[in-house]
Amino acid sequence: MQWDTMATVGRVIRPQHNRGQVLVVSETDFGEERFAPGSVLYVRRDDTVAPIVVTESREHDGRWVVAFDGVGSITEAEMLRGLELRIPEESLRPLPSGAYYTHDQVGCAVQTVTGARVGVIERVDLGGVPMLVVAGANGEVLVPFTEAFCRRVDVQARLIEIDPPTGLVDLNARKVREP
Repeated sequence: MQWDTMATVGRVIRPQHNRGQVLVVSETDFGEERFAPGSVLYVRRDDTVAPIVVTESREHDGRWVVAFDGVGSITEAEMLRGLELRIPEESLRPLPSGAYYTHDQVGCAVQTVTGARVGVIERVDLGGVPMLVVAGANGEVLVPFTEAFCRRVDVQARLIEIDPPTGLVDLNARKVREP
């Protein structure tokens, strides 16, 4: 399995209770499917990609409590802390028109409809309104991923054009701190 071609579906935060379960922050809209018992996810440790099978799961306060085959103690669960959980890209379901996977957006260039370069998407923060976190010349720029701002999305061409209100890019830029 090629780690770089896989899609992240979650990240282990920490052990949960003392029976080997872990708390997972989901990075997918399909948590019920991805964390269902019997699902095969992949983790990477020391440059080795290995499968890990979900044995039980439940949603809890917007996160997932997940148990994996072969992980039965808090000590074993602690070994999973911080690991990304991924799946092969070919196992992703097709999305409807106008919907995009976050991993397809990361690395896309962002420019205004007038052609001014804003930067490159570092990540997408999910929440009430998804935010594109763009690495710009003056630091991070947060762009709401809505039709009102994002006028053209072409993940194949690795480009997103935005039509921000006057001052949004400058106001929203987190200035780079000098040492």
